[in-house]
Amino acid sequence: MQNPTAAMLVIGDEILSGRTRDSNMNHLAKELTKHGIDLKEARVVSDDAQAITEAARSLSAGYDHVFTSGGIGPTHDDITAECIAAAFDAPIGVREDARAILQTYYERQGQELNEARLRMARIPDGAALIDNPISAAPGFILQNVHVMAGVPVIFETMVASVLPTLTGGAPLLSQSLRVERGEGEIASALTAVAEAYPDLSFGSYPFSQNGIYGTNIVVRGQDGAQLDQAMTALAEAMQT
Repeated sequence: MQNPTAAMLVIGDEILSGRTRDSNMNHLAKELTKHGIDLKEARVVSDDAQAITEAARSLSAGYDHVFTSGGIGPTHDDITAECIAAAFDAPIGVREDARAILQTYYERQGQELNEARLRMARIPDGAALIDNPISAAPGFILQNVHVMAGVPVIFETMVASVLPTLTGGAPLLSQSLRVERGEGEIASALTAVAEAYPDLSFGSYPFSQNGIYGTNIVVRGQDGAQLDQAMTALAEAMQT
């Protein structure tokens, strides 16, 4: 039985310009792997309504789950909520449960729930809220799209909230072998072992460190016993 699949949609001009380094995809990939959901694709799009809408619609049709990050804050360029609503032809407006969450939060802070902050209560019809224990502004889930904040610490808490509600499969296990030989030198032996274990995934990653050149070989799969066998065979093959 295959694991559920997922894609990530990273939204923001600041990512594409290099001003901000994205860490959310790395975190999501690790958490999905542990939960038995296979992250198959990641896209980064600018703060462009058409690009966000089309990407969300496409990814939603292609994968079991889609996770977005960015663009749900209080400023004019935070347009993700409207774009996800448009992707599914869902009406959107300020929702009372989201407003109440923000009202309570800002009253406790001694601040006003002004028009800009109220933008964060815009939720598409039919969506379920994602809790945000850090800054209150909720994310939401519409069909199979999980819309989350771009701020890493908030994104991570939202992922932790959502993942237990999703059905996962078998976690992906991995082991690695460091070989101080170049890829061209080990390619034939690596191919032979990979062909002997078609249910596993083999990757080779060259490195150069302190004047030493070599290859890190990473083997991934869901069967721990088979993975152990493959690693033994790989270690033996690398000796020849």
